[in-house]
Amino acid sequence: MARARRGDTLSISIDDLAFGGEGVGRVDGYVVFVPGGIPGDRLRVRLGQARARFARGTIDAVESPSPHRVASPCPYFGRCGGCRLQHVAYPAQLAFKSKQVADCLERLGGLGAVELRPIIAAPETYGYRNKMEFTVAPAGRAPARETSPGARPPLIGLHEADRYDSVLDIERCLLQSERMNALLDEVRRFVAERGCPAWEQESGEGLLRFVMLREGQRTREAMVNVVTSAPAVSELAPLVGRLQARVPETTSVVLNVNPKKASVAVGVEEHLLGGRDHIRESLGGLTFQVSPGSFFQTNTVQAERLFELVLASAALGGDETVVDLYSGTGAISLLLARGSRWVYGIEVAPAAVADAVRNAEANGIVNCAFLAGEVRFVLPSLLAKGVTADVVVADPPRAGFHPKALHALVTLRPARLVYVSCNPATLARDLGELVRAGYRLEWVQPIDMFPHPPHIEVVARLSRGG
Repeated sequence: MARARRGDTLSISIDDLAFGGEGVGRVDGYVVFVPGGIPGDRLRVRLGQARARFARGTIDAVESPSPHRVASPCPYFGRCGGCRLQHVAYPAQLAFKSKQVADCLERLGGLGAVELRPIIAAPETYGYRNKMEFTVAPAGRAPARETSPGARPPLIGLHEADRYDSVLDIERCLLQSERMNALLDEVRRFVAERGCPAWEQESGEGLLRFVMLREGQRTREAMVNVVTSAPAVSELAPLVGRLQARVPETTSVVLNVNPKKASVAVGVEEHLLGGRDHIRESLGGLTFQVSPGSFFQTNTVQAERLFELVLASAALGGDETVVDLYSGTGAISLLLARGSRWVYGIEVAPAAVADAVRNAEANGIVNCAFLAGEVRFVLPSLLAKGVTADVVVADPPRAGFHPKALHALVTLRPARLVYVSCNPATLARDLGELVRAGYRLEWVQPIDMFPHPPHIEVVARLSRGG
């Protein structure tokens, strides 16, 4: 084909999905990425970007729809950056995610033939999230023709697709429960009535930055965490009564203060506005406390399946020493402790470590120690003290292992290793390093924790070679 240019219109068949969920088509070998495209689609695409090796375009028309294309129930689909696969039939989503894992293992890990087990589907594809984080942003000024011109109420929503600098106002999200949607609506009404200003990054002025919602799907306890630029306790205190009147299960209302430039929903100080400073959730016969800043799996039902798989993979006999890396609030650590001699949990977030300690006490578990700090520093310190481990369970963040942490893990030489990952790319990279260090990759198991977004959770089991 002739050299592609911006503004060109092409008729393209989509034959694959890229890792972020974009459709991939080819014209005479020239690759075109199309957001919203599905394998099996025939599309008329207008190019918005054209480079020597690839282009990116938008859909002008669906000439022939894929058999996997379905109607999206969400009015924000296509604009919101979250559910990029909501227009794809769920079985096709699962097939895409499994292929994504397989491609990463082969291309990035160089692992060749691997036992890739069938993906574990989610029983519920909507209303499954127990945590949502909404960004608050200024909405601009009202037009002069309005009765009372002035600042509009802030936007409370999610980032637009591929635009971190733009927030889409979300009145109701289908991925969270109606109870959480009711809490979101009440916060929105309160903010509008009280005239609470949104924080502006450029000027550093304003108050509201984020609204984070959590719920215990088994306990029905709910949390609202408002992140602000200043400790506006008196201004936000009346919100507690309104939330509890709207949703009686509201157990915790917290104010977190983040005065820094960085746009993160983690504060430097915390104020309890009402109720407790945590909510509780039950998993695997244990009860866990979850604080505003703690990590906890966002899909309760699938988390229980994940934990069952991890426990089975650890193959504990009762006498093992286990190290749980990136242990969060201690959910996996405490489940492992019931079948082992001793467990060390390592976690960087102090709030999560405090929750883990309280969770151990609340469940009567005494054979577990939680250590605060980065794995790359804490694990070598355990090695220096002569600590050995029979089994290691690791659930790192999306970036995967830091090289120093991975080196320390190889030096520790556990007989069995269970690696839980939310990023197939960094999982494949780390598995490749572990295999080259003498470990045998026994199998890889994808689990769909996040229906509709392109993300996928994966569990891998390794054993030390002879």
